[in-house]
Amino acid sequence: MTIYDELVARGLIAQVTDENEIKELINHGKATFYIGFDPTADSLHVGHFMALCLMKRLQMAGNKPVVLIGGGTGYIGDPSGRSDMRSMMTPETIQHNCDCFKKQMERFIEFGEDKAIMVNNADWLLSLNYIDLLREVGACFSVNNMLRAECYKQRMEKGLSFLEFNYMIMQSYDFYHLYQHYGCNMQFGGDDQWSNMLGGTELIRRKLGKDAYAMTITLLMNSEGKKMGKTAKGAVWLDAAKTSPFEFFQYWRNVSDADVLKCIRMLTFLPLEQIDAMDAWEGSQLNEAKEILAYELTKLVHGEEEAAKAKEASHALFAGGGDDSNMPSTQITPAQLTGGAIGILDLMDACHLAVSRSEARRLIQQGGVFADDNKVESIDVKFTEEQLKAGIRLRKGKKVYHKAYME
Repeated sequence: MTIYDELVARGLIAQVTDENEIKELINHGKATFYIGFDPTADSLHVGHFMALCLMKRLQMAGNKPVVLIGGGTGYIGDPSGRSDMRSMMTPETIQHNCDCFKKQMERFIEFGEDKAIMVNNADWLLSLNYIDLLREVGACFSVNNMLRAECYKQRMEKGLSFLEFNYMIMQSYDFYHLYQHYGCNMQFGGDDQWSNMLGGTELIRRKLGKDAYAMTITLLMNSEGKKMGKTAKGAVWLDAAKTSPFEFFQYWRNVSDADVLKCIRMLTFLPLEQIDAMDAWEGSQLNEAKEILAYELTKLVHGEEEAAKAKEASHALFAGGGDDSNMPSTQITPAQLTGGAIGILDLMDACHLAVSRSEARRLIQQGGVFADDNKVESIDVKFTEEQLKAGIRLRKGKKVYHKAYME
């Protein structure tokens, strides 16, 4: 099976241009391809996971990834999938986020000479002269066509700023620049990026001729991937300081029965033959599949040792065991106590088990909060210093565990 056939079999490819040429490049290790990441936070999350795994697969097949960090486009903000305009970030925040991304990507991609490279579009976008850009690029874009793009249509009713309207031109210019300066002949992106990506392909061909070698592939990366990164609390981060290995493991351990095999196929590096054999699994076997998924992805992000610890902690908790050594935990200080105790609302806030006190109150009133396996019956419940020194095992719903303690 060729690498292109494998991508198709894993359900990764949604649509392409120039399929025969793309197959030729990918299957023979001739693709220099880029995927862009806008630095909107200081950590990648599982919504980026599909793109990271894709880069790893293609690099293993001899192709060269170009990781494009959107330090320049981050000044504008991608309107795709948004109902409002993104918050403006300072240059310092953008640079910090870019630095964090690179550290996390090194777990997936091998950087170095003739290997993967990382570039920041701030290096060329911030120095562009506006009039020169309009003359060089502006004539290649039809406003009518741009307004028909899905990424803009969904914003027209609420209002689309001229700032955001430029995003497609900036992203297209990225591909044009990468093609000229890095020999980048292919771009990958999520299905909501299709219009922006076609803009880049068309720009290259209009500026450099129809024979210019520029290809486009989109993935089911946003519809199937980005939604994976969202929970009631927000994103599931790849940074262990934001989402612990145990929490990361539990997130994947608790995917729905309908999604588990799809996730294994798209995101793990298990052989397709092994995954195909799982297609007939049902009932309790799906729980085994979820554990396989959780272990493989935790190992990929956090390493084998942390994955093993998370697996052991999960077994201990759900088998009713007492080993909570690998459970996410928060140390409570004496300054957080009032009269030698801390209330449940303050404790949940300290442990980041709710985004607000009102949410914590609602969870308790609905019977969704437990302390040492006992339902918390009232928002007035308090825990003493003695209890905290023994350690309190909190549970939100059926899946989220956290330990509060004092030394």
